[in-house]
Amino acid sequence: MEYRTLGRSGCAVSTLTLGTMTFGNETDEEGSHAQLDRFLEVGGTLVDTADVYTAGASEEIIGRWLAKQPSGVRERVVLATKGRFPMGEGPNGVGLSRRHLADALEGSLRRLGVDTVDLYQVHAHDPWTPIDETLRFLDDAVGAGKIHYVGLSNFTGWQLQRAVDVAEHRGWSVPVTLQPQYNLLVREIEWEIVPAAQANGLGLLPWSPLGGGWLTGKYRRDEEPTGATRLGDDPNRGMEAYGRRSTVERTWDVVDAVRGVAEARGCSMPQVALAWLVDRPAVTSVILGARTLEQLEDNLGAADLHLSDEETARLDAASDPAPPDYPYGELGVDQRSRKIGGGR
Repeated sequence: MEYRTLGRSGCAVSTLTLGTMTFGNETDEEGSHAQLDRFLEVGGTLVDTADVYTAGASEEIIGRWLAKQPSGVRERVVLATKGRFPMGEGPNGVGLSRRHLADALEGSLRRLGVDTVDLYQVHAHDPWTPIDETLRFLDDAVGAGKIHYVGLSNFTGWQLQRAVDVAEHRGWSVPVTLQPQYNLLVREIEWEIVPAAQANGLGLLPWSPLGGGWLTGKYRRDEEPTGATRLGDDPNRGMEAYGRRSTVERTWDVVDAVRGVAEARGCSMPQVALAWLVDRPAVTSVILGARTLEQLEDNLGAADLHLSDEETARLDAASDPAPPDYPYGELGVDQRSRKIGGGR
């Protein structure tokens, strides 16, 4: 396992993160604990959860696992969770207000059985709450010893920049990470969000690195998804989601490219997709979301895998999202260049 700092902080974390959204839902407690055991055994450190994962059950399962560990294990685990979405009824039971986040953080600490969360992330932007209120609460929580670092999740580029600017101006704790969706099929964050993260020293913690299973090779052209896959579990929703992505030729170009690199390498398609993502600019750690220990075991095979320049170029070309001409494409790039006589 390799390690990088958590954004511009001094906290080192493994380049692969154990995501726990399946805990208590698709993965029972015994299987969840087996994943945690194996992840630590191979040198993994960063464990990511959220209060809304299985209505709090994910945090509780992690808490019970931590409680039975020998002395020193908690110090090895870098624990991350999130708050923002509703865990109960009422108009104040959601969002990034001081009132809701105070309840959300206390609930997470209780379920996890800890006094401090290493990384507390706001799960998404809240248009109702001034960012000053959110950031002041987070800074107070850092000062109280309940949080070590602040992170963002699902923020756009301008929202990220606004949060950093306000925190720096006020002298509050500045976010160190951003958790976005990012994979070979979803690269649009490279147009604006990745540059914003790089400019401000935020490390990326990508979720859905395998594109909801598409980058594992389990889906085929014109074949209806069946059980034991994320789309196959719910035939109606699955076929709708399959139809949206399967009709885009770029999807199959990417899948074919990943398969080609994997076959030439003698490794699995998930390992190739994960290795590509781990080495993208600004990425600190990639979040794995396995249902079973066997899936996790295969994903962990990417821990020390690095693709060649030629393999990376092949995947880049197949997955290029072809940005619109303006402002991200050729015209926009030309506008921002220092060419003499450029511009329109």
